[in-house]
Amino acid sequence: QVQLVESGGGLVQPGGSLRLSCAASGFTFSRYAMNWYRQAPGKERESVAVISSGGGNTNYADSVKGRFTISRDNAKNMVYLQMNNLKLEDTAMYYCNAHRDLLARDYWGQGTQVTVSS
Repeated sequence: QVQLVESGGGLVQPGGSLRLSCAASGFTFSRYAMNWYRQAPGKERESVAVISSGGGNTNYADSVKGRFTISRDNAKNMVYLQMNNLKLEDTAMYYCNAHRDLLARDYWGQGTQVTVSS
């Protein structure tokens, strides 16, 4: 069965750092682009970062560019989001997503909470 399991969230002060991890299983991980999405209460889910299936291309939302870094390890079926210089507006539930264009297929994790508070 397909599983995406996020970890690494928590409570941090503004300016702090966290690294989120997502462990994937049950599908051919190396064929899927991987995304991190986030959703704050009362707001729509938004894409934060994306990495291509081979890891050669990345893209970021303007709000996190220069602060967040997405990476993946296809040998371990893992994707990561390094978050530095966290801001109050980064507070959200963060979700791991796997996407394959060929099949228009998406898989989702259950999310991990990130709270930035002073």
